[in-house]
Amino acid sequence: MRLTMMTDYAMRLLMYVARHPDRLCTIAEVARAYDISEAHLMKVTHQLGLNGWIETVRGKGGGMRLAHPPEKINLGAVVRSMESDFQLTECFGTGNQCSLTGSCRLTGIVDEALQGFLRAFDAHTLADIVPPGSGGEASGMRARPLTRMGKARAA
Repeated sequence: MRLTMMTDYAMRLLMYVARHPDRLCTIAEVARAYDISEAHLMKVTHQLGLNGWIETVRGKGGGMRLAHPPEKINLGAVVRSMESDFQLTECFGTGNQCSLTGSCRLTGIVDEALQGFLRAFDAHTLADIVPPGSGGEASGMRARPLTRMGKARAA
């Protein structure tokens, strides 16, 4: 099971913004903090805003902030809102052409694994993953990505 880069970046962005509750954060500063593309973060920010996880303020002096306290932002709900496809095998998708459909016991095991994966996220909030203190770069938050999408960059 793997999270998309979009979800990985969404978690990083939420963690960064949670570390700075006293001010608006910008896409540019989050991109610099994690050495990731502003264009990708723009898409992530838009999706997080549409899903109600962050509030955005346009214009000069604008930026983003959490729409809810970190302890009210459930990680499972964030993952579900960012991931568009939990089709782990063909039989979970529409247009299934698998010749084993109806007689395969693997489907139930794969579904059980997926539900366990999501339950692990459901058991935590943003507050659980945001280290105490402030300042993303200074505290080593760049050290590792949440997923293994390519090589991790060292801080």
